[in-house]
Amino acid sequence: MLRYALIACVLMLLGTYQVRAQSLETYFATAAENNPGLQSRYKSFEAALQRVPQVSSLPDPTFSFGYFISPVETRLGPQKAKFSLSQMFPWFGTLKAKEDAASLTAEAKFQEFVDARNQLYYKVAAAYFPLYKLNEWKQIEKENIEILNSYKDIATRNFENGKGAMVDVLRVDIMLKDASTSLDILNKEEKPLLTTFNKLLNRPADEKVDIKVVANTDSLREHVRKDSLMAQHPMLKRLELLRQSSEAAETAARKSGYPKLGLGLDYVAVGERTDMQVEDSGQDVIMPMVSVTIPIFRKKYNAAVKEAQLKQESLALQKEEFTNNLISKYESVWFDINKQEQLISLYDQQIDETRRALKLLTTAYSNSGKEFEEVLRMQQEILKYEKKKAAAISKYKTAVARMEYVLGAL
Repeated sequence: MLRYALIACVLMLLGTYQVRAQSLETYFATAAENNPGLQSRYKSFEAALQRVPQVSSLPDPTFSFGYFISPVETRLGPQKAKFSLSQMFPWFGTLKAKEDAASLTAEAKFQEFVDARNQLYYKVAAAYFPLYKLNEWKQIEKENIEILNSYKDIATRNFENGKGAMVDVLRVDIMLKDASTSLDILNKEEKPLLTTFNKLLNRPADEKVDIKVVANTDSLREHVRKDSLMAQHPMLKRLELLRQSSEAAETAARKSGYPKLGLGLDYVAVGERTDMQVEDSGQDVIMPMVSVTIPIFRKKYNAAVKEAQLKQESLALQKEEFTNNLISKYESVWFDINKQEQLISLYDQQIDETRRALKLLTTAYSNSGKEFEEVLRMQQEILKYEKKKAAAISKYKTAVARMEYVLGAL
């Protein structure tokens, strides 16, 4: 039990999440320590461990006492009381098989806990990266407002100098109102996102979250660790452990159908004869006993064996189905990772080229006062691509976190 506890603590507090910001690792540890759902899973594992000594122990010995209301007269004297002590022993190996079945079931419960921990880490990551996107969008809108204000100053000067039209100033005002409204909406969106994240960590909903995300794509080789799906995922391990537990239960069921041996001892208290002198008069009687159960009613034993066999077949099919689903999820998530990678690369290029075009248009407008509408349109194009890039990075990081969960490598 101590070994399991130590393993669980290490898994809960450390994890093996790769290429992640340190602050997110800290949040993983906090979630593992505080999340009531995960704590419940671990308690369930500890409860399963308590089954092991229950099934591997001998049945309680039987002690009985009898008092002769009317003493039974014997040659040595009247029998006054009788004491009996007996112990039944199951067939050889039965208790070991039951212990193995319970131990394997407990290990399966531990794998359930590991999977719950991995799911929790993925949920934390899936709630963390939208906060990154929100912060990026807020910063982009603030910068957009600053740029639009500078454009308004340029448009106003050009209008005053006779180079531009008043409509250019009005266009900027309209866009500034849109930007201010968008920023206000983003500020209001922060509360539900913070609540979702903080409640996964079981802490106050409005507690501040430190966002540290490296805005790049992780180096993942195509179909990396795909083969490890069959070896690492805790739910596959759980199904295999349950199958092995059913094998041990089958062995225990077979052995339960064999005779059980009982050993006992009877002690009879005998009083002394008063009517005549007899050698060994009043000597108590000690009688060892051996008993054997005769398991002639076979239906229950055969049914228990059949039940264990059917469970093994069911678990084998469940494992096959789960493996197929894992492979499908893997391919889907891998596609999403590649898709977001390509989009991030595209948005980087679009932002660079649009900024160069905007610089040329801004210079031309400053000199001629013409094509201001195109300047504003180009600025909004940059805003659009920057937001799309931030969203793609958030989706990419979330997809990588999901891939880690699918691989069972969290």
